[in-house]
Amino acid sequence: MKNKQNINTLISLTTIVVIFGIWYIATNFNWVDGRLIPTPQATWTAFIQVLSDYKGHSLLEHFGASMYRLLSAFFLAVITAVPIGLLSGYSDKARAVLTPIIEFYRPLPPLAYYTLLVLALGIDDESKIALLYLACFAPIYIACVSGVTKVKADFIHSAETLGASQLQIFGFVIFPACLPEMFIGIRTAVGVAYTTLVASEMVAAQSGIGWMVLDAKNWFRNDVIFVGIIVMGLTGILIDFLLRVLEKKLVPWGGKV
Repeated sequence: MKNKQNINTLISLTTIVVIFGIWYIATNFNWVDGRLIPTPQATWTAFIQVLSDYKGHSLLEHFGASMYRLLSAFFLAVITAVPIGLLSGYSDKARAVLTPIIEFYRPLPPLAYYTLLVLALGIDDESKIALLYLACFAPIYIACVSGVTKVKADFIHSAETLGASQLQIFGFVIFPACLPEMFIGIRTAVGVAYTTLVASEMVAAQSGIGWMVLDAKNWFRNDVIFVGIIVMGLTGILIDFLLRVLEKKLVPWGGKV
């Protein structure tokens, strides 16, 4: 098993090196227009530049603004969507009330209702956090409902046979059985929210990685665009990695029951 993991890691690293090599060769030998795709050297130079300043803010400040919006929305979604989702999975009546609302707004493009949020909450962080919150809420809610409904009836009947109360069944049978599905929903929510982050920073923002990329587009700074894309991609990988580590620690039985 360990050798297999090492081989897979080596394959992944080789893929990254090959992609970087193709990028380096294609741009330095003018196989592609340098105005469209900057060289790795130009991207590195732009990274050093925006590290200290881009339109009045350092890269760290732009990154911090984006992470504040993303993590605030994510935290609020977790502490609300998890209990509401579990309740809906446990109660047919609660599910009948909430599911139509979730299913109505879930497929809507974020920008379709972002204008309403701006009108209601203003152009500052509140409307952006609300947009990201809605993006996070639906996947977590759906995963929690699915997790509860998929709990094996034998587990519940066995607990009832042993004299467990409804509260004990929920806390010691249903909730642990839901955790693997719940983490899938949480990881999905982070991905959806991260893609929505750029849309939330399109309107009346003056900071954030998404805003930096969109502003750089207006000035044909493709090198800065590449810096922003790489930073967002690496951050997404890191967040997902941390969630997978947390899942492995908290839910060691995932996929085994």
